[in-house]
Parts: sequence; structure tokens; C-alpha cells
Amino acid sequence: MSINVGTFPIDLGAYKAVKLDPSVSTLTDEQREALKFNIQLCRDALIFFTATGAARGVGGHTGGPYDTVPEVMILDALFKSQPDDYVPIFFDEAGHRVGTQYLMATLDGDLPAEQLMQYRAANSTLPGHPELGLTPGVKFSSGRLGHMWPYVNGVAIANPGKAVFCLGSDGAQQEGDDAEAARLAVGQYINVKLLIDDNDVTIAGNPSEYLPGFSVKKTLEGHGLTVFEGDGEDIDSLYANICKAINTPGPVAVINKRPMCPGVEGLEGSNHGHDVVPVDIALKYLEARGHSKAVEYLKNIEKPSNTYKFMGASDKLGSNRNVFGQAVVEVLGKMGEEERKKSVLVVDSDLEGSCGLQHIRGAHPEIFISGGIQERGNLSAAAGFGMEEGKQGIFATFSAFLEMCISEITMARLNRSNLLCHFSHAGIDDMADNTCHFGINNMFADNGLDDGYETRLFFPADANQMTACVKSVFNNKGLRFIFSTRSKVPMLLDGDGNEMFGGNYTFTPGKDDVVREGKAGYIIAFGDAVYRALDAVERLKQEGIEVGLINKSTLNVVDEDAIAKVGASPFVLVVEPFNRRTGLGSRFGSWLLERGLTPKFAYLGTHEEGCGGLWEQYPHQGIDPAGIMAKVKELTA
Repeated sequence: MSINVGTFPIDLGAYKAVKLDPSVSTLTDEQREALKFNIQLCRDALIFFTATGAARGVGGHTGGPYDTVPEVMILDALFKSQPDDYVPIFFDEAGHRVGTQYLMATLDGDLPAEQLMQYRAANSTLPGHPELGLTPGVKFSSGRLGHMWPYVNGVAIANPGKAVFCLGSDGAQQEGDDAEAARLAVGQYINVKLLIDDNDVTIAGNPSEYLPGFSVKKTLEGHGLTVFEGDGEDIDSLYANICKAINTPGPVAVINKRPMCPGVEGLEGSNHGHDVVPVDIALKYLEARGHSKAVEYLKNIEKPSNTYKFMGASDKLGSNRNVFGQAVVEVLGKMGEEERKKSVLVVDSDLEGSCGLQHIRGAHPEIFISGGIQERGNLSAAAGFGMEEGKQGIFATFSAFLEMCISEITMARLNRSNLLCHFSHAGIDDMADNTCHFGINNMFADNGLDDGYETRLFFPADANQMTACVKSVFNNKGLRFIFSTRSKVPMLLDGDGNEMFGGNYTFTPGKDDVVREGKAGYIIAFGDAVYRALDAVERLKQEGIEVGLINKSTLNVVDEDAIAKVGASPFVLVVEPFNRRTGLGSRFGSWLLERGLTPKFAYLGTHEEGCGGLWEQYPHQGIDPAGIMAKVKELTA
């Protein structure tokens, strides 16, 4: 093993090789000291390189990989000591703990250590979740939280005679996939070993508080697994339990109790440790550990910014994912408390701060439920509450997770539920988590039949329109899906420089907005693609090409007036952040042809895996202003 340290300021070349034999469950003094050395070395490295993500503004996650270092160090020693007895992959059902994968790829000599200092940066091949085939040394793609164990069951079946390990967490274990995986593992006596970090911390709080009846140990024992539980920070106890797991045939879980971020002042025991370590806390930690070069490097990182000036939009930005919650609070504030309790239920899936629901909880806690990390069940609970006329459920999560809820959405439709869903982090903008967290298949929500219960999909273009949209559709019957981005978006301006959706603007479901008139053709866009398309329109106008722009904020309803207008023009170009295969563009051409409209037609959308970073995702997909302008010129040539 040759570690390419380069300019990395912490000497990973000091990592010690440790020989372990699971038939001997007691560590020697030499083994113990070597493991403790490696644990501290790797925890220091994780604090440092994940903090570079904080310094660059691309976020990340420190606590998860930091917590699980002791078990990973033991596994690494076992894998190298007896390679024929294991599938030597650190499978992890919590993909945000990707720092583990990058660190181990470096220690195995596959990834230069200095590359770690570009953690989550655009085009660094170090995205926020492991992606097989992208990063040297990464041996699997994690997908979303709680999806790995079922997959690992299959890996274990394919490798008889070998033990397969999967790192888990008390958060991931709340997902329904794990219950199914547990039953299969027990039923088929699969030799899979789970190492579960049980720190009683998730994004929005503590499972022991919001799910007081939930116990990882009791749950897994109920499924029939053998379970060993111990202190994850006690290296002797941890090693002994891992040895017992290896020496016990069939599925076994080792549950490791510890606080989040043990030993990190300012983060230990806090749910803030789930996110990336703040730079000030990282500096204090690294200074105390004597890593002066790492401290100097962190202090000198310059946060990149997008300096591009968008035409047609104001400098004023709005966070639509927060505005959703604020607008709901405004509507709820007009009800009496008894009316609210009787008619509205809000169900969160551990993402209240990311989806704007924290505003509702703060204002009206009597209608708010913290439902844990179980999107399918939570959506159904909200839908069930809204089954009765005069009641409605409100549900929110990330758009990427909409794909997980398709069956539940169908059930809500079949039962004629009144359900208002907010799916934030739609599209690709600001998505350092990268491909597995892209919210690009949102049109899947519109999967009913033509005569089915009303379903509407909305993607407002700015904060003004988001507020108007929520107020307009809040009391409507049926299934209503409102999408927003992770990123903030500017306010759209009309041709006179006024906020287009400000003042007395009223949102009309199903009605498209003519943002700019045009003679050469029309661009159709929605959400955060609108202000980028508007910039392209304004710049094309300066070049003598007058292109119109339509904001199609209702995604799944044809506005007959608008389609007749654009269909009579020379070309129609759909620009969207959704999947090119499943998005609006894949429908719009058919809508034109069904009406006998035959302009030139093209559509741009997300079509390849991401590049990491933030705004850089848009030019990577060719749907930034430059890409839009190039396509328009192609259509008008």
C-alpha cells in the first residue's frame, strides 16, 4: 500500500498496519495502541477535509464518518489480515458519510490525499454521496439513506462463505427498506453483519424524543437478528462484539452507542454534528491537535461565488423552500386554533429545516408531527388525515425522495385524499450531494389516469409566485405538489423592471405566464430555469433575436391559450432542470402535435450524472444561459 500524501497537511502515511484474527477477541496492547492511533489520525483528517467543504460553502457531513471511524479501522485491519474471508467493501447505508469512502480510498492508494481537500467541490469527482465509477477507489454507490442493506443482502448471497459488512445508523434504520431487508436476511440466513452507529441524532432532533417507542435493538431482535450492543468508543468492547458477529453464522447486528462527534467541542451530542463541521470549530479542534498546517490551509480558503449577473431578474433573492412554510403559516393564521387542529395535519420526515416546515412547527405546534425518517408512511399518514372532506394533510421532503413515494401517491389518489405536498431540492441547482439527490423525476407524481382524482404539479419561479401559489391552492381539493429548489432564486422582473409577481398578483392554477413576447420563437421554462432562460432571452434580444418566454408554473396542465400562442411561432424550446427522459419536455412535443401545431421543437434538461458543486451543475448540463442561447441559435439558423 502506497499512500500519496502530496500536500495534504496531516500525515496519512503514518497509518499503521494492524493484524487481527477474529478467533481471538481480545486485543493485545500493541494492537490496541495501533488502532487508537489510526482512529485519531483518521478523525483528525476527516475534521480537516470535510471542513474544506464548509469553507467553500458546498456543505457536507462530518459527524457520521467521524463517529464510525473505530469500526472502520477494525474492519480495514480484518479485511487486510484475512482477505479471503470478507467482501472488502465498506458498504454504508448512510451515503452522506461519504468521507469514509474517500478516506479509505486514499489509505488504499487509489486517491491522492491532496484531492481530499476538494471535498464536494465542482468537478472534483468527490460528490456528497459515493458514486461507483466516478471516484477512484469508491466501490459502490450508496443511493439514498436506508437503501443499502437490501442490496448488501444480494451481495452476501453472491459471495457464499464470506462475511459482508454494512455500516448503518439509527436514522437509516427508520426507513422501511431495512425492515424488509431484515426479514429476508433472517429468512434466508444471509451472512450479513451490520455495524450500526446509534448516536440518537438525526437532522431535526433526537429519535428518542420524536419516536419514543423506537429502539434499533428491539426492532432488529424482533425481526430475528442476533444483536450485540456496546459502547462504540470502547475499542476493546467494540472489537469483541465484531468478533462475535463474525463468529456467529447468519445475520448479526452490532449496535454501537456513542454521542454524536465524541470529543469535538461544540458538536458532541448535538444534531448540528450531522452536518459539516463549522470552520471555527474545526480550527479550534485542529489547533488543539497540533495540526498547524491544516489550520493555515483552512484559514486561507476563499469561498467561490457565482459572479454572473442575470438580466431580467432583481438582486433580491428568496428561499422558496422556506417561503412555502411561511406562506402556509400566513394561511393558517387566519384560522382559529380549533379549526386548525380539526382540519390540518403537518407531517415532517426529519427535514423540517430544509423544507420550510419549521416555520409551521414554530407557529402552530398543535398540528405538527415529527414523523422520523420514513417518507412513505408519513406521506400516507398525511393523506389519510385528508381523506375526509374539509381536512387536509401537509407533507414535505426532498424531491429526490418522491420516487420512493409513488405507490403511496397512487393510494392517496385512489382514496380521493386532500394532500398538499412540498418537495424541496427539486432539480439540480446547489446540489453538491450530486446525482442520487437530484430531484428530476417529479413528473412521476402525475401518474393517475385521465379520469382520475385531480392532481396538480406546481413549480413557482420566485418567492413572490411561491407565496401566491400556496395561498391560491391551499384550500383546493385533490393532490397538490409544490416544488422548490435548494438554492435561492431572484425575483423576476417584467419589461419595465418591476417585480413580475409582486403587488396584487394572483396565482391561477393551470395558467401559464407570458414573461416576454417574441417573434422568433418561444422558450418554455419553470422554477429556477425561468430566470436563467430570461437572461438568455434578454441577451439574445441584444443580438437582434427576439425570443419569447413562457413560465409554465403548472407543470401537468395544458394552458390552451399559451400553447396556441407558442405553437404558432417558428420554434418552441423547453428548458428544465428535470430529467430529459421524464420531464416536461418529454410531454410538450406531444401536446403540440395533438393540436396540429408544428413549430420546430427541442428540449433541454438534465441528461447526465452531476459534476458536484453548486451552481456549476447548470452549465454542466448545458441548461445555463450560454447553453440556452446556443440552442436557440441552432433552431433559428
